Amino acid sequence: MAPSGSLPYRIGFGYDAHQLVVGRELWLGGVRIDHESGLDGHSDADVLLHALCDALLGAVGLGDIGQHFPNTDAAWKGADSKRLLEAVVKLLHDRGWRVGNVDCTLVMERPKVMPHAAAMRAAIAPLLHVAEDAVSIKATTNERMGFVGREEGACAYAVAMVHRSEAVSG
Repeated sequence: MAPSGSLPYRIGFGYDAHQLVVGRELWLGGVRIDHESGLDGHSDADVLLHALCDALLGAVGLGDIGQHFPNTDAAWKGADSKRLLEAVVKLLHDRGWRVGNVDCTLVMERPKVMPHAAAMRAAIAPLLHVAEDAVSIKATTNERMGFVGREEGACAYAVAMVHRSEAVSG
């Protein structure tokens, strides 16, 4: 049971950025997208799922993705970020929290992301144990400004609302 005075819901915010490099696969929101460049990182560098992990961890006061899946741990080298998200959701469930909804924004110049948004929602929703309409995916460019505008990288923002599970007591 939640401590006296504790709200039965919480909100978390996440952000992540990765550099684009030629020759890597591009994974966004759990979906592989054909493009000449992919995001560089220790795992598959799915910037959207990483921001979502941080939002969920932050909502329940469990730090960030780097604390749970450090880039110094060979176990996560090349990992599918859907596995990271599943592990984060399990951490939440083990502590009596459930995902209510998430709202994500991906920022990159190209490729166009919105044609893939429905597939991303379909990939993410079951990992969160929510309906697809509880997963919002938005995309924008950076109007050719900064590292995103120069197509050197991409970033993502995520907000997540979680609520106490009624099945957990004590």
